[in-house]
Amino acid sequence: MNRSFTTLTGFAATSVFLCACGSTSSLPPPSPRAIEKAAATPAPTGSYKVGNPYQVGGVWYYPKEQPNYDETGIASWYGEDFHGRLTADGEVFDRNAISAAHPTLPMPVNVRVTNLDNGKSIVVRVNDRGPYVNGRVIDLSEHAADLLGYRLQGTAKVRVTYLGRADGPGGGAPLPADETPPEIAMAVAAAPTPPVVTQALPPVSGVPVEAATLAKAMPVPVPLAPVVAAPQDLPTGQVNQLAVPAATSIYVQAGAYGSLDNAKRVAEKLAGLGAKISTITRDGKPVYRVRIGPVSDVDQADTTLNNVHDLGHNDVKIVVE
Repeated sequence: MNRSFTTLTGFAATSVFLCACGSTSSLPPPSPRAIEKAAATPAPTGSYKVGNPYQVGGVWYYPKEQPNYDETGIASWYGEDFHGRLTADGEVFDRNAISAAHPTLPMPVNVRVTNLDNGKSIVVRVNDRGPYVNGRVIDLSEHAADLLGYRLQGTAKVRVTYLGRADGPGGGAPLPADETPPEIAMAVAAAPTPPVVTQALPPVSGVPVEAATLAKAMPVPVPLAPVVAAPQDLPTGQVNQLAVPAATSIYVQAGAYGSLDNAKRVAEKLAGLGAKISTITRDGKPVYRVRIGPVSDVDQADTTLNNVHDLGHNDVKIVVE
């Protein structure tokens, strides 16, 4: 299921088509239309960037360094419609590459994505922004979704874990930093101070958990030094089989709060949808999560998420645990 939004820098690239000759992918070759999009000019080399806050569909996103990022949710994928276009860090999107789009992680970085339905796990290179539809946690390239076994069904329950800063395109040296990313082509100076920001929570009892939305000042991006990745942490296309929970459930989370009173106010507003408060402990302090579910499948989660949006809650997400 291709993503149904346009990346903020999703303009047609005038860059060389990165041919996946000799690829073992089961995907069909790009269409003449896709190849035509990518003119024969030198490919952009990209740059490492964190990015400025930006808004899409009424939701503010706050890119930042997130070395402890470890979240679960629903993954989607994108392919031919974006093949040959520039990614948000200035590279060229190749549907046959092993890459991904993420709303807030720096770019490019490597993350491990594990399909919680079948245990298949791969390392992918995050070099684009998105997805912004129905609370998806990550958008994989078509080939990456194929390797994880969910391309035909369109979505999957996944766990996404940060590994480290990625090398340049083709395994070259790490890209130079660029703190003025092209994907943020909007005036953010007048943006209001955000009431909440997404912050990763550590796993509890070995089970993947979602991120909590905690009140915090707008983060200031601070580039990290390049990290030398171990071979198993590189996007080589190797598929590992990992142990996953025997069963996972899907929830729609309207927010997570350090104040029980705040959580109660939100839960009462969403009582008609079946919202309840669950509590976890972080750094010795309680975090109160307002959730609806478990729901039966992704379609029901999407419907519920849209209902929560309609009630005025934009910072809502789908989580899996």
